[in-house]
Amino acid sequence: MRYAVVIEKSDTGYGAYVPDLPGCVAVGETVEETSRLIKEAIEFHLEGMREDGLAAPEPTSVTDYVEV
Repeated sequence: MRYAVVIEKSDTGYGAYVPDLPGCVAVGETVEETSRLIKEAIEFHLEGMREDGLAAPEPTSVTDYVEV
């Protein structure tokens, strides 16, 4: 599955979240580190859902850039 991930700059580094997986977040010092950590967080989140007998939600969020 492909989930949309939002990575945002903060005062101390970067934070990431997955709109389709509430509570699935990661933080890092660089975009690359944050990307790696959110991938691991998604895998861990989905594994926990499976262990709890829950189905993984289908990805529904869409991302795009808009030029202005």
